[in-house]
Amino acid sequence: MMNMAQPPSSSLDLLCQPYQLNELLGGVSWLSALTELERTELLAQSAVIDVEEGEWLFHQDAPAEWLYIVITGMVRLVRIAPDGSQATIRHVERGSTLGELSMVANLGSYLYSAEIKRMTHVIALPAAACRQVLDTHPACRAEFMSRLALELTDRLEDLALVTQGDAMARLVSYLLRQMPRGRVKTPYTLRLSLPKSWLADQLAMTPETLSRMLTRLREQKIIETSRQRLTVLDEPRLRQFLSAGR
Repeated sequence: MMNMAQPPSSSLDLLCQPYQLNELLGGVSWLSALTELERTELLAQSAVIDVEEGEWLFHQDAPAEWLYIVITGMVRLVRIAPDGSQATIRHVERGSTLGELSMVANLGSYLYSAEIKRMTHVIALPAAACRQVLDTHPACRAEFMSRLALELTDRLEDLALVTQGDAMARLVSYLLRQMPRGRVKTPYTLRLSLPKSWLADQLAMTPETLSRMLTRLREQKIIETSRQRLTVLDEPRLRQFLSAGR
């Protein structure tokens, strides 16, 4: 069993206050229709836990008794193939949910594994209570299904790019998906908190290839980079790389 979180700093202590956790739940699209009182009642059935770097929050195919919301830290979602090979789905940070896809699986098991990449604190929500929310709140259920449709679209896009697209197309697709959907005014600045090696693994390329692709985009004045920030200067030209790589 994982340890109950013991906040080591005032900033983490603040993030774990009941009103902050309530707001974090409200930021989850398929829980946003709940009232503040309903979110408080859901939190009363939940717990804040901490997981050390290098541990696994849960494993693929294990019974999905809990869903999680990241408070702090970084988690890698990975799908393990029958031959034992691993494919990174994505990395998630504060506000992201983990394990919710299990609620539409017949066996109620996790569809991927979750590896802790940095010291992480999460809210653990009982899966049964979350299913009850979907059963009794049509607005939450509708948003949940909409979220699943977007997730499926993203995964199909990933599959198409891995099998048909080149490295640049995979990078551009990733950058565009970090931007709000619909028309976006540029320049638009993204926060890139992943180390290059982690992002390269997620995009199925080497760190050296990722660096070359970023340099190419910078040289053509399509992006600018500064530490953990990347600014998209010309979205239409960026999209041209996506079309050319298919």
